[in-house]
Amino acid sequence: MQLPAGTKIAGWKTVNDWNNHKTLLADFANTTAWTTAYTEYFLTRLQDRYLGPLNTIKDNGTYRGEGFSIMAIICSLVEFLESTYQGINYRYKTKADPPLGQFEYGGSADIFISFLTRRSPFDKNFNQTTAENFYKYVRCGLLHEARTKGNWTIWGATSTDILIENKTTEVIVYRDNFLKATNTFIEEYKTDLLNSNDRKEAFIRKYDNLCSE
Repeated sequence: MQLPAGTKIAGWKTVNDWNNHKTLLADFANTTAWTTAYTEYFLTRLQDRYLGPLNTIKDNGTYRGEGFSIMAIICSLVEFLESTYQGINYRYKTKADPPLGQFEYGGSADIFISFLTRRSPFDKNFNQTTAENFYKYVRCGLLHEARTKGNWTIWGATSTDILIENKTTEVIVYRDNFLKATNTFIEEYKTDLLNSNDRKEAFIRKYDNLCSE
């Protein structure tokens, strides 16, 4: 069931705006329409709901725990980015509900692992094991218990671009570098979207779902 036509989904863009713009996106070769979709529907949504608040916290931080808030928001953002890339949508499912459809998922672990191990620049820092541990000790720790678990800790930044570093007694997540890498992915995704029919189909599936109950 579709949301009311006036519901805002990206800045001032509404469900009705999306439905109208989607008619232009049927032409996958319409680079102007697809650039607008990336800028006004994808990037604006991210800027208003994720990136703007992240930068506000980061720029006004006092190193008294804001790293937890930054990483918690990034963890929420990662799921949106990867599910948009794949064009899949979350559905809460009980045992009595129908099976998940082709473009539905019911758990976040595979989404995180896919993003960290397959998307640039994260794939240079994560393998299957470290991605699984990040999901378990950082993502789930932060979102469920407001803490990291295991021996994972969050630091501000380092002089290199590494995202995680194994020390003798801890695994460090550099939250400023993680945010920088997230921004890099978002910028590179534009090229993927404009040049891949699969990404275009996935984008339409995701935004159709965002316009639904």
